[in-house]
Amino acid sequence: MVSLHDERITTIVILRTLRDTFCYIVMFKQEKIIMHPEVKEHLRIRYKIVVLEYARLIGNVAKTCREFDVPRGSFYRWKNAFELEGKKGLRRKKPIAYSHPRKTPQNVIDLILDIRRNYQLGPDRLGWYLDRYHGIQVSETTVYRTLVNHDMNRLPKSAPRRAIHTKRYSKEVPGHHVQVDFKFITLKDQEGGAVRRFQYTAIDASTRIRALQIYDRHTHKNAISFIDHVVEKFPFRIHTIRTDRGHEFQALFHWHVEDKGMRHVYIKPRSPQLNGKVERSHRTDGEEFYQLLTYTNDVDLNSKLKDWEHFYNYDRPHGAFKGKTPYEILKNKLINVS
Repeated sequence: MVSLHDERITTIVILRTLRDTFCYIVMFKQEKIIMHPEVKEHLRIRYKIVVLEYARLIGNVAKTCREFDVPRGSFYRWKNAFELEGKKGLRRKKPIAYSHPRKTPQNVIDLILDIRRNYQLGPDRLGWYLDRYHGIQVSETTVYRTLVNHDMNRLPKSAPRRAIHTKRYSKEVPGHHVQVDFKFITLKDQEGGAVRRFQYTAIDASTRIRALQIYDRHTHKNAISFIDHVVEKFPFRIHTIRTDRGHEFQALFHWHVEDKGMRHVYIKPRSPQLNGKVERSHRTDGEEFYQLLTYTNDVDLNSKLKDWEHFYNYDRPHGAFKGKTPYEILKNKLINVS
């Protein structure tokens, strides 16, 4: 026959064993030892059983919760689950999300991926396009997460990257500083032959408003013709024209500009970054206009270039202006001046 003294000794031994087991489990948790998920789950279940068994032996839930630093709500939740399902009830249950009210609609995801695939835009500009042209407002984070989820967050190696530039500058007054340059382009006609043309570009440093013209040669005559077109096209007076030292921008061009009451200045040799805004706009032309263009004849080319110029000035969100268009910036500057 077992005496009360022997039962008390047995209980004390069991309690000490339970506490030692608890300390062993806690040590594993605190040390953050990497374990197989099944082993980790087994220790969690053992941890809960130790607490429940300790409370049963001493007959005091409040004291058990204090000693093991377990909230009473958790204790009774474990107790009820263990009584209903045994050890199975103590397994960690993953929460089931029955609905996602803020989940991005599938049609928006498809649109994001389609724009990215065709135009290789970054998350910020992609968001601006969705807002301006589709009336869909999504955050830059949502766009980026969508691209990551579909393994499209990195541009292909063939896509051009923005180089690291020196400090940017921007003239505040429209027309104070206009950069002019030409872009050599090669197109294919319907027979597959090469068609070489020259796109002359003028861009206002303050508003990024541009004027574009296509010529079959780059000469003094065409450069002068283009400047006359720019003066007529821009909705403000031009103070300074800035070019590189190409032969088409030499004496005849220089004095023609000066005679029209504008200054003509050259950038330093081998310093294209000083005309960086027009250089960057030429890259945009290549990425968003010429790579999508099918050449038929010069009349069609000039018509499409005119449409592209209008789109760039009035409708295309500009990265430097956080999604605003050049003419929206011009309007804001004129309002501020007045």
